[in-house]
This record gives sequence, structure tokens and C-alpha cells, in this order.
Amino acid sequence: MKSVYRVLAYLIAAEVVVQAMAMVYAIAGLGKWVDSGGVFDKSVMESNQSAFPEVIGLLIHGVNGMMIIPLIALLLLISSFFAKIPGGVKWAGLVLLVVVVQVNLGLFGHAVPAVGALHGLNALLLFSAALHTARRRRVVTPSPAVEAEVPATTAA
Repeated sequence: MKSVYRVLAYLIAAEVVVQAMAMVYAIAGLGKWVDSGGVFDKSVMESNQSAFPEVIGLLIHGVNGMMIIPLIALLLLISSFFAKIPGGVKWAGLVLLVVVVQVNLGLFGHAVPAVGALHGLNALLLFSAALHTARRRRVVTPSPAVEAEVPATTAA
């Protein structure tokens, strides 16, 4: 179960990378389309047609961020109860909390564009927290027998 915990945490970090790539792909495609004379307005947003091929990046970002990453974070928390990693439940819970904040920042960013900056910053926090969580498995805790062998130092 420790491997499942680790894989899920690394998967969240990888998904944050996918999110960044999807957004840059979409925005670069939008810029190219506008440079070629395209107009991006509300009618394009409400249209069922793809204005430019890179718009798929926006769809990937939305589905990934609203469904896939939260599901993986929830599975990470569930697996943390069985993995028996010191501090694992705490870190998996923190990752889930950061994911919840991230989803809400993404949703509120449509109404208040400045929140988009916090969405980007929180994505970096999520990436870092997921990496740290994945590496918790590698934390070696000394056994009581090893601690007993270490001589205590006293101040003179």
C-alpha cells in the first residue's frame, strides 16, 4: 500500500505539470489564432465549434482540474490510512485541502481575474506538497534499538 500512496502522490504532481502544459498550449494557440485574424469573444465561448485546435487545452485543464486531480487526491487520502507511513495521513489530507482550494480558486478566477494569479501560485504549492508527500515513504525513522546505542551528550 506504500507504493500505491507514493504513486498517487507522484501522479498528482505529474497532473499539475499536465495542467500547466495544457494551459500554455491553449493560450499559445489562442494567440496564434488571434494573430491570424480570429476574434475571441462570447460568441466563440458559446459556440459548439472549435475556433482553434488548441482549445482542447482548455478542455483538458477543466476536466483534469475539476474531476481527475480531486479523485486522485481523495484516493491518496484513503490509501494513506492503510500505508502506515509516519505523517502520511496528515500530508495526504494537506494535499486534498490544497486541491480543494485550487478548484475553488479556478472557479472564482472567472469572476475575479486577479484570483487567477493565486490559482497559479497555489498550483506550485500543490506540486510541492504532492512531491513532499510522495517522498514521505522514503523517510527513515530510527528504531528504538538504534537510538539506545547512540550515547547521550551532556553539557559540561
